[in-house]
Amino acid sequence: MSAICSHNLSKSFGRVDALAELTLEVPDRAIFTLVGPNGAGKTTAIKTLMNILRPSAGTAEVLGKDSRRLGPAEFARIGYVSENQELPLWMTVEYFMAWLKPFYPDWDDAWAEDLLRQLDLPRTRRLQALSRGMRIKAALASSLAYHPTLVVLDEPFSGLDALVRDEFIAALLERSSEATVFISSHDLGEVETFASHVGYLESGRLRFAEEMVALSARFREVEITFDNPPPLPAPWPQAWLEPASTAAVLRFVDSRFDPDSTPSEIRRAFPSARAVSINPMPLRAIFVSLAKAARKAA
Repeated sequence: MSAICSHNLSKSFGRVDALAELTLEVPDRAIFTLVGPNGAGKTTAIKTLMNILRPSAGTAEVLGKDSRRLGPAEFARIGYVSENQELPLWMTVEYFMAWLKPFYPDWDDAWAEDLLRQLDLPRTRRLQALSRGMRIKAALASSLAYHPTLVVLDEPFSGLDALVRDEFIAALLERSSEATVFISSHDLGEVETFASHVGYLESGRLRFAEEMVALSARFREVEITFDNPPPLPAPWPQAWLEPASTAAVLRFVDSRFDPDSTPSEIRRAFPSARAVSINPMPLRAIFVSLAKAARKAA
C-alpha cells in the first residue's frame, strides 16, 4: 500500500493554478523528497494532501483514506512540521510535550524523553525564548513522540544552521524504518544524503518522480574534446540538455544516460571527437539543469 497517492490533484487560487494535475505515489516506508524552486507549489501540494486546503479538482488518499476526510484518527498517525508552524509560545518545552500527550494514544514517554535529550532541547525554557532552529526541533520532537506512520515535513531545513540540521536529520532517520517520510525542500544538498525517492515540481506540475538511485543513474555530464569542433548535429537530441561549447570543448547534460548505448550514440554524433568524458552529477546540478531547461522551454 502507498502511504500517499494522488490522481490529477489540483488547487487554484482564483485564476492562478498553484497545483496542476498532481499524480503521485509515495511508497510505504520511503523517504520521499518533493523538490522544486520557491513558488513551485510544494507547500500547496502538502496542504492539499493534508486537508488543510480543499482541492479544486482531483483526488488523493493518505494512509488509505480520502484526504478530504482525514480526521482525528488519521492525524494521530501523522507527524507534521512546517517551517512556518505556529506554536503556543507561552508554553515551556516540557509543558508543550505534556499538553500534546493526551491527543495521541500511542504517545511514548520514554521516546519523548530521548528526543528532548537527543535534540538538546531545554525543558524549562518557553518556546518564545528559543531560536527558530530550536523551535523547529521542538516541533519535530512533538511530532515523533507518538510513533507516527507518516511524517510530513514542509521546508524543515530553511534557515537552520549546519549543526541543527544534522541533529534534525539524525532524529528523523532514527525512526525512518517505522514511518514514511514526505519532505518538501529546496535544500538539495541535505536531502540527497538520505532520501530514497525524489519528485521534481515546477510551476505547479510534477515533472518526474522516481527513486533517487534511478535519477542519479540516468543523468550524466558529458564533455567532448575536439581538435576541430564540428557543427552541432541537427536535430539536437531532446534528452541532451544545456549544450555549451568553447573553442575545443562541448559540454551538455544527458538526461537519459544508458551505459550500453549512450557512449556509442555520442561517437556516432561526433565522429571527430578526440576525447569523451562522462561523469555522474549531484542532485543540485541535476536540479539546476532541469530548471534551466524548463525556463528555456517556457
